[in-house]
Amino acid sequence: MARELSVEEAVQRAQQLQEDRIGAIRGLAEARQNLTDTRDEAARRLAEVQRENAELIATAEREDVKRYAAAQSAGWSAEELRKVGYPEPEKKTRVRKRQARKSPAASAPSYSESDASSLAEHNSAD
Repeated sequence: MARELSVEEAVQRAQQLQEDRIGAIRGLAEARQNLTDTRDEAARRLAEVQRENAELIATAEREDVKRYAAAQSAGWSAEELRKVGYPEPEKKTRVRKRQARKSPAASAPSYSESDASSLAEHNSAD
């Protein structure tokens, strides 16, 4: 016949089973945290690479526009360049329109017709 467990032995076995279960949860929690950290780091690195690539492309596009303009300044027409195999750059340099300076009259307050007639009446009364 099998020997009966003492209370202490039963509690010790139950605690060992619980420790094993808690260890499994600890391992799962650590793996999930590692997954989250890895995803966050990968997203950060990806964003950095994308930013660097965008800068490289923008620099190359500016150089392309500059060299295309230099070719035109050297006497090549857009049509001739296109025939050679170089169409206009996709990204042209943007030319900012200059804002016209405001004349002093433009900054002076404007008066409506009723204001002008009131002013005329006031001046004629004096």
